[in-house]
Amino acid sequence: MGAPKYVLLSYDQQAEFEGEEGYEETWALCEDTEGLFADPRPPARGTYELLGCTAEGELAVALAGARAEGSAPLGFLTLEILDKRGTGVGEWYLTDVRLLGDRPCARDLTRRDVTVEGTEPDYNPFDYPQCPPLSPGYRLLGEEGETWGACRDLAHVREERPEPVDPPVRLLGCTPHGALREALDAGEEDLGHAKLLRVDASGRPVQSAAEGELTAWIPSARGRGLVDLTLEPWSERPPRAALEVWELWGRGRPAETGLWAGCSTGGREFWLRTARENHPRGRPDQSSGATYHLYGRHIIDHPGFFCALGEAVNGPGGYFGWGLDALDDCLRGRWGAAPPITLVWHDAQVARSSLGVTPHTGYRPPSFEELLVFLTERRVDVRLA
Repeated sequence: MGAPKYVLLSYDQQAEFEGEEGYEETWALCEDTEGLFADPRPPARGTYELLGCTAEGELAVALAGARAEGSAPLGFLTLEILDKRGTGVGEWYLTDVRLLGDRPCARDLTRRDVTVEGTEPDYNPFDYPQCPPLSPGYRLLGEEGETWGACRDLAHVREERPEPVDPPVRLLGCTPHGALREALDAGEEDLGHAKLLRVDASGRPVQSAAEGELTAWIPSARGRGLVDLTLEPWSERPPRAALEVWELWGRGRPAETGLWAGCSTGGREFWLRTARENHPRGRPDQSSGATYHLYGRHIIDHPGFFCALGEAVNGPGGYFGWGLDALDDCLRGRWGAAPPITLVWHDAQVARSSLGVTPHTGYRPPSFEELLVFLTERRVDVRLA
């Protein structure tokens, strides 16, 4: 048997929810997996009706285009929720919007009902932009906050789509232990709930991989006494980017900085998740006033900035936030450093040229200048080098 990459544990959802310790039993050591990784599906595009619209600006232009061509691009659309006084009290977004057509509004012939197709981004604060009592509806805004008109209501045209089914995960070359070994020997069909962990070469857990139901087993072609198990996950599967990260952590916790630099942007995002899960808990912060060196030669995207910052503060494989909210929490202490601190940012020109943005009303990562302001406001003395 080769060195196991995964360990399978018994799983008790109630015990985990209640924070019990020591209830997990090792059920198997597994050489590898098949079908474990799956990238999240892109958000489904939906059809929406903006009811009782008045149109101006780009919305009026798109309406004319749709009448002539059958449809027209509109781009990023914000629905600003209005209270009874017409004051904005929240925002809801559609991205990559295309205008499909319009018709007279049955309740007010001076207005139009407009049909659009678009995608609800995952940073929308709620599933539906509910208006408060006596609200006149929504103000429609463009990407840079320009007014495009207004509408009185929003309807989501629901379409019946079959739910895609993912294949089960196969755990290959497994050596069964404990209760699982007994269940297999007894020929039991109900094998129970299990949790799969990725481990490094020394057997130390790196990260949770999946949770689910063990549904079947067969003798493994990888060796005598080994079995291949079938796991039906109920948890989200790790993205394909996890493969490149786990290979780097598979030799053990990183002993040198910058290993993340060879990863894709998705790999760097997953690196941050792995670094957070492996952050040592309970270790005291270094004394206030310390100086840290941020090596910025590979900061070409926002995940790269946080990978480099985590290692600047907490060493190879270190974690110190994955976004501004998380960084703000880390700067409150108990994550390795507490302000006031000095951050010497080497090769800062790389990030200055790479982290540019085009402002709009939806979510976007911070620019280089916004990062500097954010850090300075939290008593981090940033020195560009």
